[in-house]
Amino acid sequence: MKPLRDKIGWKVATALVVANMIGTGVFTSLGFQLLDVQNTWSILTLWLLGGGMALIGALCYAEIGSKFKKSGGEYLFLSKLIHPLAGYLSGWISLIIGFAAPVALASMALGAYFSNVIDVPPSIIAVSAIALISLIHSFNLNFSGVFQSYASWFKVILIIILILMGFYMSSDKIALDFSISWADEITTSSFAIAFVYVTYSYTGWNAAAYIIGEIDRPKINLPKALIRGTLLVTVLYVLLQLVFLKHGSLEELKGTLDIGHVYATNLFGVPGAKMINLFISLFLISSISAMIWVGPRVSMALGRDYKIWKFLQKRNQKNLPVRAIWVQASISIVYVLTGTFESVLLYCGFVLQLSAALTVSSIFVLRKKKNTSTSFKSPLYPILPGLFIAFSIWIFIYLIIDKPSEFFIGLIILGIGVLSYFLNKKYFH
Repeated sequence: MKPLRDKIGWKVATALVVANMIGTGVFTSLGFQLLDVQNTWSILTLWLLGGGMALIGALCYAEIGSKFKKSGGEYLFLSKLIHPLAGYLSGWISLIIGFAAPVALASMALGAYFSNVIDVPPSIIAVSAIALISLIHSFNLNFSGVFQSYASWFKVILIIILILMGFYMSSDKIALDFSISWADEITTSSFAIAFVYVTYSYTGWNAAAYIIGEIDRPKINLPKALIRGTLLVTVLYVLLQLVFLKHGSLEELKGTLDIGHVYATNLFGVPGAKMINLFISLFLISSISAMIWVGPRVSMALGRDYKIWKFLQKRNQKNLPVRAIWVQASISIVYVLTGTFESVLLYCGFVLQLSAALTVSSIFVLRKKKNTSTSFKSPLYPILPGLFIAFSIWIFIYLIIDKPSEFFIGLIILGIGVLSYFLNKKYFH
């Protein structure tokens, strides 16, 4: 057993949750939501609901994780509580979508923001960023640790500065609308689709569940980290959307990917906007770097347990998972070159939400077991997990109706995962 001093306390675990949650979505989602949902109360409801969903998920993951006291996240939980196929699919999702797609989306956003600083096509910036950061991670592990430790604080500080300046300064252009039209908007299919963007923006709340084995007293510290981290990010997200709406006209914001550029231009003019675009670009680079760092290590676990993916375990002379790094990079580049930001986010958001909903549902299986007395107990059971599953089903129904192409792409990805599972059982044992 490791000495206690080698274990992670709730403060470090909370920082990990916050660092993983704050990513691309908060600087890109609002423009797509405003295409159909334009009342400010509706927008704030979306982001508060997203925070509530993340908090419910965090509570359920805390109970499941404190029971197993082992690292592994959904891969472990679903394998033990549902079926090995469910666990395998969560690993498959991590390989194909969980990290590769967010890397692609962050790179697309980087291309949009950084092209406001230098005159280079966004797609070239996106692909170059993936290739360059993957190359760095293939040769230098020290860069990863040092860069991420500073980048995590940089993310939070940047958002706080943008919020404070947004509330302090005034603007002639404003998209705030506090009328009663929200009552009509929140019952539409567009509201449900807009919620997919929000749930994607909150992904990462389960980060601490991947390192449960390294957390001191997980029954106490895991729920502390998940709950406090989620609440902090929810507050920051809601306030940031408010200042974005406060400093941009509806026409400027609708359908815009680099929403922060509109905010910065209206607030600081063109010279100041270039500086903010540069800061947001650094923010996005840190997100890309974190996912390129962590993702291949999750893929290696799949390679360890399933021979069909054994090739992902190969390391170079510096003991870095170089093959897994470049497989993930290749998948990310395919996403960048073949899809739009909106389409990739929607079908990936669907698959990630399905994985989270299945994991939350496994709490019902856990509660049927008699040996859960030593684990953290999520409050308001079974109401909270039931709400999480109900909201997930609500999203899936409207995705089928309004975005059938993205829904079926998600199903195809899952279908290929099922096929590879049975191929592994038949030919690689």
